[in-house]
Amino acid sequence: MKAPAAPTATLPGRQASGLSRWLNDRLLFGLAAVALLASLSLPYWSMTLRAPQYPGGLRVAIYLGPQGLVGDVAEVNGLNHYIGMMPLEDAARLERAVAPYGVAALALAAAMAALIRRRWTTVLSLGIVAFPVIFLADLAYWLWYYGNHLDPTAPLRAAIRPFTPPVLGVGRVGQFVVVADFGPGLYLAFVAALLAAAGAVLRWRALSQARKPAGGF
Repeated sequence: MKAPAAPTATLPGRQASGLSRWLNDRLLFGLAAVALLASLSLPYWSMTLRAPQYPGGLRVAIYLGPQGLVGDVAEVNGLNHYIGMMPLEDAARLERAVAPYGVAALALAAAMAALIRRRWTTVLSLGIVAFPVIFLADLAYWLWYYGNHLDPTAPLRAAIRPFTPPVLGVGRVGQFVVVADFGPGLYLAFVAALLAAAGAVLRWRALSQARKPAGGF
């Protein structure tokens, strides 16, 4: 009579590996949610105008939280008036109105993905990956629109050609040097995007592995 086969010794290791995967993707999605919520209290983008008559520069920053536009907004609007640019507050009104709720919704999607191990929650969280790219694309559009739709009746309109301020880096408008920077809020959004992407990959692999028969066929 043959002796009964010894139980496999690999199952606990496999279970531990699977548990580790679940904990890892849960943690990544949870951290993504925290990063997005924290980003609302920090600037996403800033622009500084430098000229001899403004030795300290004029700075404007964009928050996606309740702060909105902050900094030397009135002074910059006053200068923009002379070259025919619209007031800064007129840009992206719809985007700025929905941004706090949109970021909160993305954070909620990440939190759901951390709590509910389903493919649909993972798919929902992929919006987090696209979010910072969409923000930059929308910002680039409005910078282009503002610099290329100048009021022809403005006092100094004839002295300024249409232009596009930089999304990132240094540009020049007349006698002003324009310095554009990403803010810590946007960097947190990119961190959240990377965390969500990594969590989605781990989650998808774990779900696919769990659906395979025990023999691997």
